[in-house]
Amino acid sequence: MTPYVLRRLGTSLIVILGVSLITFLLLHGMSGSPGRAILGVQASPEAVAAFDREHGYDRSLVVQYFDYLGGLLHGDLGHSYKLNRSVNALLAENAGRTAMLSAVALVLAICAAVPLGVFQAVKRGSVGDNVLTTITFVAYSMPVFLLAMLLIQVFAMSLGVLPAQAAQSSSNFVIFTEPRAMLLPVLTLTGITVALYSRYQRSAALDQLAQDYIRVARAKGLSMRLVLTRHLLRNACVPLVTLIGMSIPLLLTGNLVVESVFNYPGLGLLFFNSLNNQDYPVLLGYTLVAATLTVLGNFVADLLVAVTDPRTR
Repeated sequence: MTPYVLRRLGTSLIVILGVSLITFLLLHGMSGSPGRAILGVQASPEAVAAFDREHGYDRSLVVQYFDYLGGLLHGDLGHSYKLNRSVNALLAENAGRTAMLSAVALVLAICAAVPLGVFQAVKRGSVGDNVLTTITFVAYSMPVFLLAMLLIQVFAMSLGVLPAQAAQSSSNFVIFTEPRAMLLPVLTLTGITVALYSRYQRSAALDQLAQDYIRVARAKGLSMRLVLTRHLLRNACVPLVTLIGMSIPLLLTGNLVVESVFNYPGLGLLFFNSLNNQDYPVLLGYTLVAATLTVLGNFVADLLVAVTDPRTR
């Protein structure tokens, strides 16, 4: 396992460097002159040129990129000239709320998807399986913003039982202190995730039900409940473990659409506002953090699969 882990770490570092380079070039290519993007169209050419010289934007992209890498090695993601704050501070300020929202939605989705997928596999072809399959397909194919708007229309506009906007508190634990205001964002994230996870869980459970060890366990007289809990569940959850590892980026990057629709002060809303304001240092920092977490999620997923499935080792 040690050489495997070292190879995966090396590959992860190369991927992160590649993402940082591509994102850096794309953002600088779109912005043209960073000084113009930051100072606005009303700024004089002299002011723009002075700003570029002062902050090193008049140098070649190669020099700027290596300066940026040097800052990353010291933990510096840059400075937001629009908000006059460091990117590190902005990301740290919003990361906790996004992590809490996504973590709660992820836990709820797992708790719902595992029994749902196993039930559908055991009852394959039944009315219940067909109904649940239709619901999950519709939810999985539905755009996130559409599900969010439907929930707002039903529970906030028509019934008036829940607020249309998420809680605006700066606390990272607002999801527990103001659960009523956070119910719709959580339901949106959970619904989309359950639709995805349950499909994978159903397929994995169907595959395991056809294996010889399940028939042997049943032939020995074990009840279906014991067969499912003691034998099938661990093996059927291996694909889900991979998906959960891939979901790790959600714990900090969150869902941009959900946070934007519900005006929830997290990383997703920060990215959306920065995109509208052409705040390129924030966009670059956010993208790099998201890429790092995605690579980390892949790495953790591979390790979890190796731990849960001896055949992988």
